[in-house]
Amino acid sequence: MSAAAADVVHSGGCHCRRVRWRVEAPASVVAWICNCSDCAMRGNTHFVVPAARFTLDAGADESLTTYTFGTHTAKHTFCKFCGITSFYTPRSNPDGVAITVACVDPGTMAHVEYRHADGRNWEKWFSRSDISDFSKPKAAAAAAPSLPRKT
Repeated sequence: MSAAAADVVHSGGCHCRRVRWRVEAPASVVAWICNCSDCAMRGNTHFVVPAARFTLDAGADESLTTYTFGTHTAKHTFCKFCGITSFYTPRSNPDGVAITVACVDPGTMAHVEYRHADGRNWEKWFSRSDISDFSKPKAAAAAAPSLPRKT
């Protein structure tokens, strides 16, 4: 089976539903629990996909605003009405999109493998991590867990 055949279309968005999107990704994903100052405060757990696999619904961009800090590489995009970050551009993958697991509509996620990202010690962690591979089309499919693991 090819990687593309294994992908499904997940839909999701923010709490007030002004921001809606679709993303092509495996039904089983690797999600990152990050302890950086921003993710830890928001409780954000996300999986990363190539930007070309993400589509924002028409009109949703009018409800978005963006926050940056530090290196300004990460673009923390959120709904300016309800405040939910349903997706953003991560520092680890500026060529990709980080999708907040809790913002994916029910019914298409078969399994989530949770991994820890040490955002407090980002440079050291990032140099040992494979997270940057997740925004590459072939690597994103290969990095997805092949067999469900107990979470």
